Amino acid sequence: MNKKKNDPSIDVIKRQEQALQFTSFDNDTALAIGNRIIEQAKAEKVAVTVDVTVDRNPLFFHAMAGTSPNNIDWIRRKSNLVNRTGHASFFTHIEAIDNGQDFNNLPAFDTKDFAAHGGAFPIILKGKGQIGTITVSGLAGVDDHAMAVRALKWYLKQDEVPL
Repeated sequence: MNKKKNDPSIDVIKRQEQALQFTSFDNDTALAIGNRIIEQAKAEKVAVTVDVTVDRNPLFFHAMAGTSPNNIDWIRRKSNLVNRTGHASFFTHIEAIDNGQDFNNLPAFDTKDFAAHGGAFPIILKGKGQIGTITVSGLAGVDDHAMAVRALKWYLKQDEVPL
């Protein structure tokens, strides 16, 4: 499988993960970011399901009209991957392609429980590490990833972070 033209590089995703970290994160933060993603989707006239979970506690969840229960399973599988690797789900997707592997058939990740597709991003608390995930499902992986990153850039006022 080949990388697509608009897919970010591993280095770009690493820079995103380094820059898009929090000094604090609470229920209001989850609500603001979740609502921002929904606003983006409405503006782009697309339908997504969004989940923001901290310490396995769902702080924000919304499924827009036009999504399905299938999106909930994608969220579960992409979030599981982030929780296992500590990286954005699209990081593992791109890493697999760069290594000549099939991202849909990675030996360490059973596809029943893990999905190496874009859309799940780690919530990282500076000085503590990963505390949760922000996950978008409903679009192509690159677009799910970009939607999460744009919302984080907005919330954290990190305009210089590459997409």
